[in-house]
Amino acid sequence: MKIAISSADKNKESLLDRRFGRCDYFLIVDTETEDFKAIGNNGVASGGGAGIAAASQVIDEQVSAVITGNLGPNAFELLQKAGVKAYSCEELPVLKAIELFKENKLSEINMAGKSHHGMN
Repeated sequence: MKIAISSADKNKESLLDRRFGRCDYFLIVDTETEDFKAIGNNGVASGGGAGIAAASQVIDEQVSAVITGNLGPNAFELLQKAGVKAYSCEELPVLKAIELFKENKLSEINMAGKSHHGMN
């Protein structure tokens, strides 16, 4: 299964970034092979619509799940329509987040968080 984790940097030792639309990177991880790649988040520098840009980007990577902190309404809706499940995690190393995901210890995000406007 391919998953996307919002991350502060480009490696698995990086901390998970709880901001989905404004994280610096997404780590795309295959949970079966442990292969991963880091991609820069297209939404990080946008004036508005960061969640939409970020959600579109991870959907294009054909992931089945996202691990992050929070999702705004637009990102939540796009991921939900694409059939991508989202899971909430605290700010901890990405490797630990993957481990918790594999152990089914993360809570599924079933509703959107508050909307953020621009880079505020």
